[in-house]
Amino acid sequence: MRKFIKASGAAFDPDTVHILIGAFDDAWASLLNSGAPFAAESHSETARDILAKHIIEAAKNGERDQHKLSEGALLQLARPNLKKPLRDEQQ
Repeated sequence: MRKFIKASGAAFDPDTVHILIGAFDDAWASLLNSGAPFAAESHSETARDILAKHIIEAAKNGERDQHKLSEGALLQLARPNLKKPLRDEQQ
């Protein structure tokens, strides 16, 4: 997560960095535990990038709640897939 923060050019105090790292770790652990395809090795780099960028952007906008940061990042990752029709609807 630190490399994402550094690449973003954003500056956060140490307490906030700790929150951001925790939010990222929580989101990634949740994704791994879910068995979602995003956690597969072939998608992990992109998934981690999306999670980190969302957490950093939310923090730039003032969010400091670790749970909200984590859940918001997961929702951001899932959002494109929420727009797809269910399998039954595709037939």
